[in-house]
Amino acid sequence: MNIDYKLLMDKAKEASKMSYSPFSKFAVGAGVLAGSGKIYSGCNIENSSFGMTICAERCAIFKAISEGEKEILAVAIYSPNEDDCYPCGACRQVMYEFQGDSEVEVITEEKDNLNVRKMSDFLPFGFKI
Repeated sequence: MNIDYKLLMDKAKEASKMSYSPFSKFAVGAGVLAGSGKIYSGCNIENSSFGMTICAERCAIFKAISEGEKEILAVAIYSPNEDDCYPCGACRQVMYEFQGDSEVEVITEEKDNLNVRKMSDFLPFGFKI
């Protein structure tokens, strides 16, 4: 499948505007391309009980999975607070879980340049059952 990285990043940027991050002030948005070709978006949502917080990547992936998707092909991650925003460890494991037979491509942006990396660069020894 031909992936429109710019469109995926635009969805992540749009989603970051919906972030609820009153504690960290660190807004993040994600755009997720599912195996069906549909794009799902999500933002980080914080809670005063920090363990109840969810990252943008997991928000978007769980939205896709809850809609019946089984494979994630690419994830774009954006924060207006930082160039080249990387996924946390929990998100890396969730991304790995749903990568299917192909490797997830992780798209970040640094000074308006898109950086595309393979999931294995972020979690080289990930596991799934």
